Amino acid sequence: MPPGITTLAADAPTLSAANTGFMLICSALVMIMTPALAFFYGGMVRVKSTLNMLMMSFISLGIVTILWVLYGFSLAFGTDIGSFIGWSSDFAGFSGIGVTQLWDGYTIPVYVFAVFQLMFAIITPALISGALADRVKFTSWALFITLWVTVVYFPVAHWVWGAGGWLYELGVIDFAGGTAVHINAGAAALGVILVIGKRVGFKKDPMRPHSLPLVMLGAGLLWFGWFGFNAGSWLGNDDGVGAVMFVNTQVATAAAMLAWLGYEKLRHGSFTTLGAASGAVAGLVAITPSGGAVSPLGAIAVGAIAGVLCAMAVGLKYRFGYDDSLDVVGVHLVGGIAGSLLIGLFATGGVQSDAKGLFYGGGLDQLGKQAVGVFAVLAYSLVVSAVLALILDKTIGMRVDEDDEVSGIDQVEHAETAYDFSGAGGGSSARSTAPATAPTNKKVDA
Repeated sequence: MPPGITTLAADAPTLSAANTGFMLICSALVMIMTPALAFFYGGMVRVKSTLNMLMMSFISLGIVTILWVLYGFSLAFGTDIGSFIGWSSDFAGFSGIGVTQLWDGYTIPVYVFAVFQLMFAIITPALISGALADRVKFTSWALFITLWVTVVYFPVAHWVWGAGGWLYELGVIDFAGGTAVHINAGAAALGVILVIGKRVGFKKDPMRPHSLPLVMLGAGLLWFGWFGFNAGSWLGNDDGVGAVMFVNTQVATAAAMLAWLGYEKLRHGSFTTLGAASGAVAGLVAITPSGGAVSPLGAIAVGAIAGVLCAMAVGLKYRFGYDDSLDVVGVHLVGGIAGSLLIGLFATGGVQSDAKGLFYGGGLDQLGKQAVGVFAVLAYSLVVSAVLALILDKTIGMRVDEDDEVSGIDQVEHAETAYDFSGAGGGSSARSTAPATAPTNKKVDA
């Protein structure tokens, strides 16, 4: 995010119709990423959990939107209080925001900035849901989202992007959410799964994706929406930085996909569609914090490194025994860490800011700042998320019953199933026209 975006300025420049329109489009692109994530995750689970996985993402659109208007925007981007949190009464309920008021130093209305940031707040808890597939009560999940964005996401967003936030003031670079979104969500996922435990049959039963076409559809829509996520985070493109971010997003994503597939071929002997989709997402995650600080060549390096690291990391759950159902830790936490730290190596000092990485003569200073940001957010989110999950587990319970988990969480939690095969082929009318005995002496075309 660009600097200095915390208060309304009396001498704000004139509203730009071009930048305002651009940011509204970017906001819509980021919004579509949450349904895209639902498809991505929904295809990766077994049939009996498809609807639940879709709903765990979709419900965030409802809950976080209301909380953001009531107090979330104020906590994240209001006047700084102690470098930890913000608050502005005008932002609470959007009650004091004028229709034509511009965001501090920029040519877009406060409403536009607020709705753009809302879409970030929506998708971040949705990312966590992939680690919890198959086993969490929907009511408990909805309550967890409510608590988590209030005590984790809103404060961390202020740390990273709010003037006065301590990581912002330290000089940590996070263009569009490597720490605030991906490390935050990945660490939270790890904290929750350590509390709620493994799925029934983990490491014993096959738990393969039921629909790889859905996975690819979701990944493609995420890639598409991510241009709004990243390029829009400069809040306009008057100086070309947003254009660089757009290019770097494409470049890093391509490099990560190819790197993941290359690793997969060498390690397992095949190029898989799941690997292609996962590699693309790993690249998107890694370039999110770093794309405004590196050149396109640096973006290739960031993407390739993240693709290999994330491909390696997804297998750690089997070694260490934590059940990260859809590899949120392996992709979002590891990818976010990689992208954030690599700024300290590849920052050119000629795009987003003048901060340079080690390979461009900047020494270790920026790398040290990035490490502080990475591990502060990781530790805070991990611990607080685990505590929230433990409280919910000991009160209303986080998990469905074992029998319900085995039979299928869709039917138990939503009274629906993703697919109805009762009238699709093989019905009584089809059987009535089939020969009683199939011929055995003729070749039958497939």
